[in-house]
Amino acid sequence: MGLITYLRHRSAAPGPGVGDLPEGIDVRAQSWDGGPDGVLVLHGFTGSPHSMRPWAREWARRGYAVELPLLPGHGTSVADMATRNWREWAAAVDDAYWRLAARCERVGVAGLSMGGALALHLAARRLVAALSLVNPGLVSPQPLSALGGPLSRVVPTVPGVRDDIRREGVSEGAYPRVPVAAAGQMHRLFAAARRSLGAVRAPVQVLRSEVDHVVTDASLRALRSGLPQAPEVVPLPDSWHVATLDHDAPLIFAASARFFADHGLRAASDPTARESRPGPPADVRRDAR
Repeated sequence: MGLITYLRHRSAAPGPGVGDLPEGIDVRAQSWDGGPDGVLVLHGFTGSPHSMRPWAREWARRGYAVELPLLPGHGTSVADMATRNWREWAAAVDDAYWRLAARCERVGVAGLSMGGALALHLAARRLVAALSLVNPGLVSPQPLSALGGPLSRVVPTVPGVRDDIRREGVSEGAYPRVPVAAAGQMHRLFAAARRSLGAVRAPVQVLRSEVDHVVTDASLRALRSGLPQAPEVVPLPDSWHVATLDHDAPLIFAASARFFADHGLRAASDPTARESRPGPPADVRRDAR
């Protein structure tokens, strides 16, 4: 009874505007022309393309074709996200992959946090040339997330862990609160991604922050034990969880570009990052069966 009382207190509504995104945050999906190869760039849980846009632009600057999708339920509202399921997120990733594959010879995938789990789940089912993952999540840090569905009827939302960035004055633009139902869906995604690791044939690079207040080392241990081949691990000494917006962003950009080139991905020799129209909306619901 004490636990339920505590959780209800944690879930108390913080006032009007909950779920609204901070001003100045660009949540739009985006794509860039380039080639002959392409890179799919995936954001994390409760985040948006805002946290990955600098990395996506760097891939485009180097001459790659790039897809930066917005996952369903993200970049809209907490209430919207609470109605979504992990298969919708995976389907949106699959759609973006096929948009790249239709115009590229090879596709690499770059992901942050939950975007890393989505990247691995994709690579187990599709032809992916290489993966570069920043602080990928595979193990839920909160054991109660496994009860997300039933628990959400008592505790709809809890405070979010956002802006885990060492660099001062930087925001990732994530939701201020986390829908408990969505946390349960993330738990299911992580389980599906772990089960699929044995089918991942692409080389994997992990860029791992030495201090991360969101994803624990259990995720890296699960990755190492599940992959057929050991991942390359690059330490990020001066960044926290959202390292793509942190001090080590230049290290991420350089190390991932080198890794992809080492594994055969090619871009235009004279890169011009021509931005195309914004990507498609992510509010098309998918069958969860």
